[in-house]
Amino acid sequence: MSRALATTTANASLPIPAGLDPARLPVHVAVIMDGNGRWAKQRNLPRVMGHREGVEALKRTLRLCSDWGIGALTAYAFSTENWNRPGEEVSFLMALFERVLARELQALEQEQVRIRFLGDLEPLPEGLQRLIADATERTAANTGIHFNVCTNYGGRAELVRAAQRLALRCVAGELDPAAIDEQQLAAELHTVGECDPDLLIRTSGERRISNFLLWQLAYAEIHITDVLWPDFNQAALLNALLDYQGRQRRFGGVEPC
Repeated sequence: MSRALATTTANASLPIPAGLDPARLPVHVAVIMDGNGRWAKQRNLPRVMGHREGVEALKRTLRLCSDWGIGALTAYAFSTENWNRPGEEVSFLMALFERVLARELQALEQEQVRIRFLGDLEPLPEGLQRLIADATERTAANTGIHFNVCTNYGGRAELVRAAQRLALRCVAGELDPAAIDEQQLAAELHTVGECDPDLLIRTSGERRISNFLLWQLAYAEIHITDVLWPDFNQAALLNALLDYQGRQRRFGGVEPC
């Protein structure tokens, strides 16, 4: 847990692997980081050890995406449903978020990473909220990869919030209900200003999107891997990107003759 993002700053960026077309990389990758608990169980370790190793996997993935020219990475860190986990685990996760963010913020600044936290942040511990506000402000003008951390996030809750905000504008006479379209709704989402993900990666073999980016994933390519998240590495990311580049993206149309 002592390794920081900045530890690789002195090293040359990792080149794009042979066989991967740099002109056809996804602009935005989203990840559902699943399997931390199972990784720990396989090793007879406490579940919290899986979460710690999961942080290292996320740092590796962020570094690789940045080095290979992917513009945005969005990670599903803590869902609205995760509050239902044992209190001890939830408390550990909140403390882990605080420690990691406090330790990594300077490195994120040096790496020109722009970080945002997407979700309902009010229920989070006050100390974590302050760190999030500080990190968001300090990295807002950075010109590198966009790193979005979905924290206390739920896709349905996000859509309800957007609908409520549009309804309030209508009641106030600021918006004609007939004028509401996809662009108006998208402008009320947590991801406003970010392009939709091109690729969703889910680890541990689970085949569902688990209330994650329900609106934004409408046309994302989905890559499922049996790799548990703490073991997600360069080879696993490469496999996902090669899978993506092998897809024919038609967006509801037909493949040209």
